[in-house]
Amino acid sequence: MRLPNPLYGVYERHLTRALPAEAIPRPIGEILDGNRRWARTLGAGAAHGHRAGADKIAEVLGWCEEVGVDVVTLWMLSTDNLTRDADELGDLLTIIAEAVTGLAASRRWRLQVMGALELLPPPIASALGAAQDTTAGVAGLHVNIAVGYGGRREIADAVRSLLREHAVSGTALE
Repeated sequence: MRLPNPLYGVYERHLTRALPAEAIPRPIGEILDGNRRWARTLGAGAAHGHRAGADKIAEVLGWCEEVGVDVVTLWMLSTDNLTRDADELGDLLTIIAEAVTGLAASRRWRLQVMGALELLPPPIASALGAAQDTTAGVAGLHVNIAVGYGGRREIADAVRSLLREHAVSGTALE
C-alpha cells in the first residue's frame, strides 16, 4: 500500500527518530540490482528500469545522511554486466555516467570511483573520474561508486596474483 505523500513524510520522520543511534551501520553497501526484472513486470525495457533505479540514488543517500551513515558503497556495474547486449550495456553505461555526474553536481557527497575503469569506454571512465574530482573537497557522506568489480575476472586476477607470489617466493601452494 502506498501512503499519500504528506502522510508518508510524517511516517518517514517518525521512523528516523525511532532508530537507535547505536544500531545505525556506519558503512553500508547497496547493490543496484533488479531494475531489469522490475521494468519487465511493467512491460518496459531494461533502460527504463535502470533509469528508475538511478533516479532513487540521491533519495537513498539522503536517508543515509539523515540517520548518520558515514560511508555508502553503490555497487553499480559488475564485470559480468559488461557481457550484456551492446545496446543495453550502452544505455546502462550512459545512465551510470549521468547518475554519477548528477550526484557530483549537487556537491553534497564526496564520491570515490573504484573498480576496473580501464574496462569502460573512455568517455564513461572520464565522466566518472571528473565526478570524483569535482567532489574531492566535499566533507559530506563518503560515497564509493563501484564499477567493473567482481565476477569471474576478479577471481581469476586473485588466483593469478597468488600464483605469481608463490612462484617468486618459491613456496608451495597447499
